[in-house]
Amino acid sequence: MKIYLIRHGETKGNREHRYVGTTDEGLLPEAKELLKGRKMPQAARVYVSPMLRCRETAGLLYPGQKQLVIEEFRECDFGEFEYKNYGELNGNAAYQRFIDTLGASGFPGGEDMKSFQKRCVKGFEEVLLKEEEDIALVVHGGTIMAILDCFSSPHRDYYDWQVKNGCGYAAEAVRDDRDGGWSLQEISEIGMED
Repeated sequence: MKIYLIRHGETKGNREHRYVGTTDEGLLPEAKELLKGRKMPQAARVYVSPMLRCRETAGLLYPGQKQLVIEEFRECDFGEFEYKNYGELNGNAAYQRFIDTLGASGFPGGEDMKSFQKRCVKGFEEVLLKEEEDIALVVHGGTIMAILDCFSSPHRDYYDWQVKNGCGYAAEAVRDDRDGGWSLQEISEIGMED
């Protein structure tokens, strides 16, 4: 079964390099135009984060297809860093600690990386148990990174899976008959030609 992990189109906050987690903003008009012309692989079902930017993107990439909302696919809760960018956080001790620990210290008043990844993985595993056909997940960059950090084979780390808005990865979902676990193999980029 093929899995298409697609990041939502660009928002105002993305353009300004802000931490956009719980802020429910829509796509920029120019992002909508770009996505209308983008061809993504066909999928039997389309799973989305509940956030507007993901639902709008799915509607443009997979018009007319029902969107199945998975709460666990929400972006990370950035807590006190929400909708701020590097310039606004520069000099903040908690932000410096976050940078120095490569995110392991978590977001003050928000989620830590382990909790976030655990949530995303739970939602992904629940989707995999229901499916046998090719599916698309239209979600957030962080959600894609969390899933691929856990399931990629050969393994690559969380930050290795960063992806631009409106782009993503195609992977083959493979179930291990010995332990019942899943891996994502033959991973390739999609939508990156723009």
